[in-house]
Amino acid sequence: MSEKVELAPTEGLKERSRHLRGTLVESLGDAITGAIREEDLHILKHHGTYQQDDRDMRNERRKQFLEPAYSFMIRARMPGGVCTPQQWLAMDDIAQEFGNNTLRLTTRQTFQFHGVIKDHLRPTFQHMHSVLVDAIAACGDVNRNVMCNPNPVESQVHEEVYQWAVKISEHLLPNTNAYAEVWLDGEKVDVETEKEPIYGDTYLPRKYKTVVAVPPYNDVDIYAHDMGFIAIIEDGELKGFNVTVGGGLGMSHGDPETFARLADLIGFCTPDQVLEVSEKILTIQRDYGDRVNRRLARFKYTIAKHGIEWFKKELNDRLGYDLQAARPFEFISNSDRYGWVEGYDGRWHVNLFIENGRIKDGDGLQLMTGLREVAKVHKGDLRITPNQNIIIANIAPQDRPQIEALMEQYGLLDGTTTSAVRRNSMACVAFPTCSLAMAESERYLPSLVSKVEQQLVEHGLQDEEITVRMQGCPNGCGRAVLAQIGFIGKGPGKYNMYLGAGRWGQRFSALYLENIDEAEILAELDGLFGRFAAERQPAEPFGDFVIRAGIVAENSEPAAFHNEMKRVDVVEV
Repeated sequence: MSEKVELAPTEGLKERSRHLRGTLVESLGDAITGAIREEDLHILKHHGTYQQDDRDMRNERRKQFLEPAYSFMIRARMPGGVCTPQQWLAMDDIAQEFGNNTLRLTTRQTFQFHGVIKDHLRPTFQHMHSVLVDAIAACGDVNRNVMCNPNPVESQVHEEVYQWAVKISEHLLPNTNAYAEVWLDGEKVDVETEKEPIYGDTYLPRKYKTVVAVPPYNDVDIYAHDMGFIAIIEDGELKGFNVTVGGGLGMSHGDPETFARLADLIGFCTPDQVLEVSEKILTIQRDYGDRVNRRLARFKYTIAKHGIEWFKKELNDRLGYDLQAARPFEFISNSDRYGWVEGYDGRWHVNLFIENGRIKDGDGLQLMTGLREVAKVHKGDLRITPNQNIIIANIAPQDRPQIEALMEQYGLLDGTTTSAVRRNSMACVAFPTCSLAMAESERYLPSLVSKVEQQLVEHGLQDEEITVRMQGCPNGCGRAVLAQIGFIGKGPGKYNMYLGAGRWGQRFSALYLENIDEAEILAELDGLFGRFAAERQPAEPFGDFVIRAGIVAENSEPAAFHNEMKRVDVVEV
């Protein structure tokens, strides 16, 4: 007799939401509170925004019998991170008028606004819409912002690859009219006749992330994502894409059922097959992903549970044809290329270093003002990198002096004078706004890097390209387990320390020490750097050294999932 189980509560919320409408209009109209109704919070995410509160103020407001200082984070949908100067200026305006006077560049190549209060949500979405930017599906149980190598330098084929990223993003968008109705005063449609041909009424079991990589650069960290496409370029022509599935970084401390998993390479498809392949892969997760336990609902668990051979057969059956064998490719780095680079067409591009993606004025810098002034005169475009930096792209030779003068005036750094370890560092937002954060990340990593810089100088390693990443919880936003040195928050001032990831994202780091503070971190690193300086082989990366030296074991295989499958009949809730 089959076992009956109930779906996770979020599944019922999505089904009752009338294709992501819920009671958002009523929630927005409630002037008594700065919050959204609890039953609307999960639905709200699909519109690209999360409700947050200032955790630094929680205790004080509680003492004053006040509700938390609620605000909202809004994330734009911007495939490949490419925006026009006009769009940049609009994002700047929104941050000044409705946000917290900063812009946050994310690890998914888009903008986040923080500190938007409930009354300012509609004006923010409408301002974004005025420059053809939206936030639909930037969060929630759907395919999120599609990443793509932002490199405009190598060849014209890169533009073709970017356009495929845009097409994937558009193809996998929810079909609902809810976003237009709630935020843009759009004309209402008959919900009873509205259909979601790809997602269905309950969308996906969990979030789903897609990336497009262009070898030899793996800046998108393709093996960390649910679905990936690796561009295969031969003789200056895009032949198609190798396909990867089942990657993911999120896990929970102390829960062995949850784990990070490297994606599997499953084959090759031609450009004209890309949209169909992306859709069929997504529908397998829609149909087989865990809708009972959200902890195990990501695509990586679906594949780990059923096996990659099962998945490939299911995909081929849905396509009606088999993917071709994967074609050769090579990755050499998952970092950015800093400084000025001349493109294939004679135009110039400069990759600026933006520490942890936070664009603001202060601390002796004028990043926000400087980039605003650049956007006012720039005739090309601006590109957010997967490492939270910005490329001022497509600068005509005659316009380069003006851009250089603005960079000099406002202290915009091209990364070439920044230490190797700092320009290869990255942190998630964490405190004070992220509800999942267990420890500091963005606000703390710069000071830790300063101390690491000093250690590297003492050991003669100041020019080593060592990636250091930090995140405030194990959810994966900072991609810390793909850093040669990674830190994952365990509690206030305490971190788990990971070592040994591959230089170009091909291997996860392994847990080295648990629940350590700054003094312990620095003591361990000092010893490790000393050994590295004395024992390394020529040109050996730090991540490779700690494995060869036996400091940590290699962590490069997709995780096994040994739980026995059970047949269940699902009961709707």
